[in-house]
Amino acid sequence: YTVTMKSLQAAQPQQDSSDKVSDKTIVIPNKHTAIADSFKGQHSWFIAPQIPTDFSIQVQETTYNVHKYPLISKCGYIGRLEIQPFISNSGNALKLENFPGGSETFETVLKFCYGLPVDFSPDNIAALRCASEFLEMTEELEDGNLISKTEAFLTFVVLSSWKDTITVLKSCENLSPWAENLQIVRRCCDSIAWKASKDDHTSEDAAPNQESWWFNDVATFRIDHFMRIISAIRAKGTRAEIIGKCIMQYAKKWLPGMDVEIEGLRGYGHEKYNLQFSIFSGKKKESSGHSKEQKTIIETLISIIPPQPDAVSCKFMLQLLKMAMMYSVSPALTTELEKRVSMVLEDAEVNDLLIPRYQNGDQGKTVIMTNSSEECTMLDIDVVQRIVEYFLMHEQQQMQQQQKMRKFNISRLLDNYLAEIARDPNLSITKFQVFAELLPENSRSYDDGLYRAIDTYLKTHPSLSEHDRKRLCKIMNCEKLSLDACLHAAQNERLPLRTVVQVLFSEQVKMRTAMQEKEPAQSGIQSEQEGNQTSASMDIKALKAELENVKSKMVDLQNDYFELQQEYEKLSNKPKNSSGWILHWRKIKNSIHTKPAGVEIGDRQDTPKSPNTVLRILNPRRRLSMS
Repeated sequence: YTVTMKSLQAAQPQQDSSDKVSDKTIVIPNKHTAIADSFKGQHSWFIAPQIPTDFSIQVQETTYNVHKYPLISKCGYIGRLEIQPFISNSGNALKLENFPGGSETFETVLKFCYGLPVDFSPDNIAALRCASEFLEMTEELEDGNLISKTEAFLTFVVLSSWKDTITVLKSCENLSPWAENLQIVRRCCDSIAWKASKDDHTSEDAAPNQESWWFNDVATFRIDHFMRIISAIRAKGTRAEIIGKCIMQYAKKWLPGMDVEIEGLRGYGHEKYNLQFSIFSGKKKESSGHSKEQKTIIETLISIIPPQPDAVSCKFMLQLLKMAMMYSVSPALTTELEKRVSMVLEDAEVNDLLIPRYQNGDQGKTVIMTNSSEECTMLDIDVVQRIVEYFLMHEQQQMQQQQKMRKFNISRLLDNYLAEIARDPNLSITKFQVFAELLPENSRSYDDGLYRAIDTYLKTHPSLSEHDRKRLCKIMNCEKLSLDACLHAAQNERLPLRTVVQVLFSEQVKMRTAMQEKEPAQSGIQSEQEGNQTSASMDIKALKAELENVKSKMVDLQNDYFELQQEYEKLSNKPKNSSGWILHWRKIKNSIHTKPAGVEIGDRQDTPKSPNTVLRILNPRRRLSMS
């Protein structure tokens, strides 16, 4: 056979310069001619010259003039169709509708049927595997047929390589449903999940914010294949935070509107706020052609977010909620996402809660800009209200000590959000009051944030009646205002006079209470001082009694001293009598009841002691107490 490829319009007989070949020799056509002819709109691939072609096959817009035998010997599908009279006798071309891979893959199959060498690669292996299944090229017809060869290459070569598996799975996006039925997609997803989960288990000690190397590769797939991969990765036991980061990476790539933030009316004014919303809406109208695809991506991402609270950030879920509101995602998925946000609401920021209000349009969603109705607020307050209600329901189910601190964090967040929505001139006082009273009264330690929101609302709505202003100011508790807030409220002309009086009265009560708290402390100090004085006076009385006792004993010693002195004078006039002297000293010994340490009493004569010396000898401890 001689294989050539020419245009139908430029079909010419074989040139004289072509080589003469035998029946079993195959001559490959000129490469450049085949490429040039392939650019023409409709062309024919045929076999020439020595054995005329007897069969025509049409794939897409290309007709192939071939021989029956090489195809029937290897393709069971063509063998069954060839016996039909309509095809075998009429000479009509056999149309292969929905052929996997198209005409390019069929040309490769023809080369295989004619015995030409075929190169398998990750780019064409999935299409060849599906085409061989379509044509029923089984082993029953011929050993080493195309099904067995493509299956072996796919199993032993492709699935062992990360890069080749990614390439094959990417090529399967255009081979549905054949790639699904032949389990090519499942096997590729399992191989990717196994390699990704293996990397996760080996890098558990890595930095928590570090992205895995496979995130970008997985993010290139179509949403249905991405969902299959995430499900397979989760089944392998991969950590929830890793799966969450992969989902956020995918959303960043396929949902470009995720990073658009609305910063509210702060410092811009109402007209610029409308302009900012209009620009945000215009960006979405430009991409309305693929709004259905965007909606499918959002719904799938919501459904595959891991249930763990720390799997994805609160900011990401609120951004995803904005996109869900924009593309009218199903209410069940929107409600599920709102509940997920309520579980991590304490991590949210005010700008994340600024969700624009959308309405249905011809193509996707557009932002409401009308200001005629009170309900046409620029921000969707109902969504945030539902999130807060879900949060309070969750709090009631988990009444713990740490939950109280969470309420205070939420109160500050909602007060700041109130200050933002208060700048909307279309916000009704009823909506503002209902939202401000969502949290219980004990959840706010101070009402400064609530006062700031009320003051902002009064500033934005200067035409409120006195009754509405009083009704609005009843929301806050004047007793919970700080000193700075009280000073500001006392000079605020927008507040009703009754509220100003309440603020001044509550501040006076605080001052009086503070003074009363100081008085018991001072009385306690005085009672302590009186107790110290009583104990000191008792010590003085005891010392005085001891001094009187010492004085009486001192008088007794003085009397004994005078008697001794008289005896001494008498003895000095008489001869010395040792026995009499001893008797006199015994008398002195008996008169002194306590003998001090260190005083030696002997038979020798000593000089009489002075009264002070005798007193020190008498009781040295009392001398110390007297000093």
